[in-house]
Amino acid sequence: MALLDEFKKFAMRGNVVDLAVGVVIGAAFGKVVASFVNDVLMPPIGLLVGGVDFSRLAVTLKAAEGDVPAVLWRYGAFVQSIVDFAIIAFAIFLVVKAMNTLQRRQEIAAPTPEVVLLTEIRDTLRSR
Repeated sequence: MALLDEFKKFAMRGNVVDLAVGVVIGAAFGKVVASFVNDVLMPPIGLLVGGVDFSRLAVTLKAAEGDVPAVLWRYGAFVQSIVDFAIIAFAIFLVVKAMNTLQRRQEIAAPTPEVVLLTEIRDTLRSR
């Protein structure tokens, strides 16, 4: 029973719950970005470069023989994965940048304990 209690204590710590939420939201965000890249971004780019469907770009390393499928080097899927990664990385950069900006604003807006103490001392001296 002690093992179960210890696991509950571990699982309910804030960091673990935050991590779980982040993973779930990250997975959903990854699907949205993959759809954006595959369905919105890459078709016009493929059209601009001559009607190329990047997901189907491949080099045949070994031709199909009977029931054995061909061995393909699918570099087009890799290009799409690179674009997915770049978009996700840029979006995360923007989120982190926004959070840092908000945190700086809060730090500027909130006076430090020393400032609060000095203000109290000033106000006390003025009232005398």
